[in-house]
Amino acid sequence: MDKIHGVIPPMVTPFKKNGDLDTEGFVSNIKKWNDDKLVGYLVIGSNSETVYLSDDEKLELVRLTAEHAKEGRLVMAGSSHESARGTIELTNKCARLGAHCALILTPYYYGSAMDSKAMIRFFTEVADNSEIPVLIYNVSKFTGVNIGADAIAELSKHKNIAGMKDSNGDVPQLATFLRVADPSFQVMTGTYGAWYPALAMGMTGIVSAMANCCPNEIALTQELYEAGKQKEAFELYQRMFPVNAAVTGTFGIPGLKYACDYLGYTGGHVRNPLADCTSTQQEQLKIIIDKALQ
Repeated sequence: MDKIHGVIPPMVTPFKKNGDLDTEGFVSNIKKWNDDKLVGYLVIGSNSETVYLSDDEKLELVRLTAEHAKEGRLVMAGSSHESARGTIELTNKCARLGAHCALILTPYYYGSAMDSKAMIRFFTEVADNSEIPVLIYNVSKFTGVNIGADAIAELSKHKNIAGMKDSNGDVPQLATFLRVADPSFQVMTGTYGAWYPALAMGMTGIVSAMANCCPNEIALTQELYEAGKQKEAFELYQRMFPVNAAVTGTFGIPGLKYACDYLGYTGGHVRNPLADCTSTQQEQLKIIIDKALQ
């Protein structure tokens, strides 16, 4: 698998008011993103509300993504289950529907048992039996688990483990992962909050929630940096930082979906137990977005 160079959104899943999938809205987003500066799509990731989706719904979204994605763009599927067996089964179903690679979440339910030995055992079995390359997904704010550098050092040597997405925003940890990993293994940041430092460390790929609503600003940050215009890149990074903080922290997925609606994409409703943004929150988001994009 070639190393990823550019921006990938963890695609939001639009829902109708009654909680049903809005597949028309989902496809309309892909068609709009096809004209944006993206290199691929992550379907059924954390920002897709994947924990609220049935496996049938997940597979339908993978199918639609593979069918409508612009030619040449990567389709990454977040095909995780808590068990290795379940993960392998879902991953290979996604592969047969057109996914090019799989992003696999660190198992977490029995968190106290998820030490490095468990992580190595889990990801090795998944990679050994996956029909497509796999990447490790580390996001402690959702899992309460943080994969260790010793596990990354070992797993990065596996021929079918292509890299990782680290969404913790911990820059020293990103640097450590880079230092211990095999040169063939790609370390990517999973948050725009760490994008400028990641670029400074030589990273070339990002999977960012904000790419759902502001994909081109993220791509432009990279373009400026790689063109030697670090000052301009940093200024843009700083200007967009409040938007990222709003849609990944302050207002979460409901805020991300509203930002998508506000900027011409289809965010749609969230699924219960999440709640849509209030009118007050919507107004707060508009101010943040308008200031960043003025």
